[in-house]
Order: sequence, then structure tokens, then C-alpha cells
Amino acid sequence: MLPPPESVRVSTARVACDGASDIPGGAALGHPRVWIEIDEKGYADCGYCDRRFILIGGPADKGTGTGH
Repeated sequence: MLPPPESVRVSTARVACDGASDIPGGAALGHPRVWIEIDEKGYADCGYCDRRFILIGGPADKGTGTGH
């Protein structure tokens, strides 16, 4: 399995991903907005762009990635 292209540390267990929130020009360059729920693993991956969301302080949090 390939590693996800990007990891984002988040402070809530429910996050939205549109694939373009960090891209100038916005959602026209991304994918449909989806809501992702982080479970007991401490992380969840977006089914569209493979961005990995890691819950700060959760079991998968190693203190890496960018804050969001």
C-alpha cells in the first residue's frame, strides 16, 4: 500500500474535505465536499484524494503533518 499523499492533523473527529481547501482558486480544482469521521484508529483517509486526517492527540498522532 502506498502512503497517502498528504497528512493533515485536525482537532475534531469530523472533518470536511473538498480536495482544494489549500489551493488558490478553490473547489473548482478539487472534488465534491465529503464529510469524514475519524474513528478509534485516530485517522481517516479521503476516498477521493487520499488525504489522511489525523486526530491531534489520538493513537495515530505522531506530531507530523500540517495543522488545519
